[in-house]
Amino acid sequence: MRKKLTQLSDVLPELWVGILLYGVLCEIVGLIFVEDWLFYSIGLIAGIVCALFMATHMAWSLNQAMELAEGDAVKKMQVHNIVRYLIVVVVFFLLLFTKLGNPLIAFLGVMGLKVAAYLQPVTHKFFRR
Repeated sequence: MRKKLTQLSDVLPELWVGILLYGVLCEIVGLIFVEDWLFYSIGLIAGIVCALFMATHMAWSLNQAMELAEGDAVKKMQVHNIVRYLIVVVVFFLLLFTKLGNPLIAFLGVMGLKVAAYLQPVTHKFFRR
């Protein structure tokens, strides 16, 4: 699995580790403070899966755009950005309308991508040992 992720981007496995560690930390904190832990956990897992998807799709679409001319690459990246965000919005609305998981906590899970990006220099040190 790591080999496939590395083929897309050298940084992608490190982002995945950061997202997953963030998810575990949020899950532990949530289980301590939240009464309805299943509603919380499903929302968090949905957000973490979205964050993992977004990181992978971003790496894949960047690789695709690198082979195109500048104008075409910009257009392709804009389309891929919209697709990514539409998928996340659909997941949020599914959670909201089905009441299967907490959409606000799903947003917390999606923010794992941001946290992982900021922590990437730290995870990079552990990966390169």
